[in-house]
Amino acid sequence: MIGYILRRLAAGIVLAVLVTFITFLLLSTSFEDVAHTMLGQSANEETTAALMQSMGWDRPVLVQYGDWLAHAVTGDFGQSVYTSLPVAPSVMQRLAVTLSIIVPALLITTVVAIALGVWSAARGGIADRIAQGLSMVGYLLPGLLLAIGLVIVFAVQLKWLPATGFTPFAQDPAAWVRSITIPVIVLVIGGAANMTAQVRGRMIDELRRDYVRTLRTRGVSSRDLIVKHALRNAGGPALTVMSLEFIQMLGGALIIENVFALPGYGSFAFNASLQGDIPVIMGIAAFGVLLVTAVNLTTDLANGWLNPKARVL
Repeated sequence: MIGYILRRLAAGIVLAVLVTFITFLLLSTSFEDVAHTMLGQSANEETTAALMQSMGWDRPVLVQYGDWLAHAVTGDFGQSVYTSLPVAPSVMQRLAVTLSIIVPALLITTVVAIALGVWSAARGGIADRIAQGLSMVGYLLPGLLLAIGLVIVFAVQLKWLPATGFTPFAQDPAAWVRSITIPVIVLVIGGAANMTAQVRGRMIDELRRDYVRTLRTRGVSSRDLIVKHALRNAGGPALTVMSLEFIQMLGGALIIENVFALPGYGSFAFNASLQGDIPVIMGIAAFGVLLVTAVNLTTDLANGWLNPKARVL
């Protein structure tokens, strides 16, 4: 297992290098445009060339990337060309805001999806149709429309929750809960729809297997059969869907954070892209791929714990 973890970590590092290199290669085509943007309308060729030389953007791309990578492995991702703030602390601060929304949403999504999926598969009939109907509504309901509707009802009309903004947990836990409630609800409704269908399908397959019928004939209660046997065997695919849902929520943070004016990872990436803030974009790409690698590795280890057959020695 240790060898497997080391191999996965090595693969994650290789993936991070490839992603950041491709990102840097694409960004290198816009260095001159970024220099013009930084200098303003009064920029001419001489001042632009001087700025590019001072930034090191006139060097070969491989040399520039190698220099960036050498500093990145030490934790130095450079400074923003607009704010002069260090990239790494800025990205981590914004990522903490995004995770403080995604993690609660993912946990609630998982609980709701497992409850509905198991209830639907075990009961069948009207329960199954209700669960499928709820999943379909959540799947088809546009997230942006849902967000606007929730803001109108709970923020504008009832004034129970803030429409925009974010309060750190350390500053005021109660205000933090209020500030993330609507974004979390939006993420949960969309995520639970997909995950419920996956859990339901897997549970139906498990409940039709021979070992379930054998356990029934031996007098095992329905509760123990579902919780201790069928749900455990169905947990692996559910964890995989959970990891994919996490990645999807991370990608969808751009919309959520812009709608609710949250200072998170997605809005930070969007603003950096508009400004052409190359060091920030590179830092965002590096942190993103490392986070996805960590989530996938954690999922594989959890699958091995749930299902010994999936363990890699």
